[in-house]
Amino acid sequence: MLTALLVYWYDFFCFGIVVGAFIGALWVLWTKEAATKCDEDTVYESLLMARPDHDGFVCATPKAHVGSSQLWTSCWKGVHPGWLLVTRFVSLVVMVGVLTWDGLSWDASIFIYYTEWTFTLVIVYFALGTIISAYGCWVTATQPSAENAETDEWDVEEIRNTISVSYRANSTKNHIKLQSHYVMEVFCHRAGFWGYVFQALFQTCGGAVCITDIVFWCVITPFLSDVHLRLNMLMGCMHTLNAFFLLLDTFLNSLPFPWFRIAYFVQWSCIYVVFQWVIHACGLTWWPYPFIELDTPWSPLWYFCLAALHVPCYGVFVLIVKSKNSILSRLFPRSFVRTY
Repeated sequence: MLTALLVYWYDFFCFGIVVGAFIGALWVLWTKEAATKCDEDTVYESLLMARPDHDGFVCATPKAHVGSSQLWTSCWKGVHPGWLLVTRFVSLVVMVGVLTWDGLSWDASIFIYYTEWTFTLVIVYFALGTIISAYGCWVTATQPSAENAETDEWDVEEIRNTISVSYRANSTKNHIKLQSHYVMEVFCHRAGFWGYVFQALFQTCGGAVCITDIVFWCVITPFLSDVHLRLNMLMGCMHTLNAFFLLLDTFLNSLPFPWFRIAYFVQWSCIYVVFQWVIHACGLTWWPYPFIELDTPWSPLWYFCLAALHVPCYGVFVLIVKSKNSILSRLFPRSFVRTY
């Protein structure tokens, strides 16, 4: 079979960078998401169920974990889940329309580009988010009014930020931090499988959208523009609407954004690069982006720079979420609820 992928000695450095990044990301997820122990001063950020430590007790602060209600409630007090549902549904419809426009203007070959991969990933996020928000609206509508009134008496921000459940009885430590039936109920109702997927999608989209738009506007448009990637109305929409709708959702949602889930973003990019290698091994003769080509001695440097670029791009979105929590909580202390 004819292959267009010629492997040179320096390409093995590129292979090593991608494989090493993927394995490193797996290790981070294993140590963080599947953590079995939590120290008293450690924020528990795992989406998996908490597990007891060696003496049989669970010590965890659900400060940055994801509860099921956080998937469809807003960080703004008094905002009905229906507003988040409408936002996600409108975002979904508009982005599907833009992607259809892109497909009709070209053909299925557009999915060779990372831009279309990321755009599709954001569409999947909003599709799942629409379903989850619709479920949240149903829960809100069917919840007894008395229970709603009782729940409203709690300071949601205080529950998210200060609840700590721990109990130990031995010769050196005897303390009980806040315990109640309601607290235990909040603690136990962690997000399930689809909540896990939704949170992972959110944080992957955050990093992927940042690197896509930054590379397009700062590198491709001024220096590497070609027939498909030249700046026009379609490309402008593709590289602005993805960020706009994701930022709008971030402004409204209650999802945390811890650093360690950069691993999902890294794995997403690694899968795309491996996809490029496979289709070139099957006969494709051109590369959608010159900085992922393997037939130049500079390719290891390009791959290393791209790998390193993931950190600041993901950091941009982390900074946005942290700024949202710190600034808005000060400007609107009675209306805004910190996500973590």
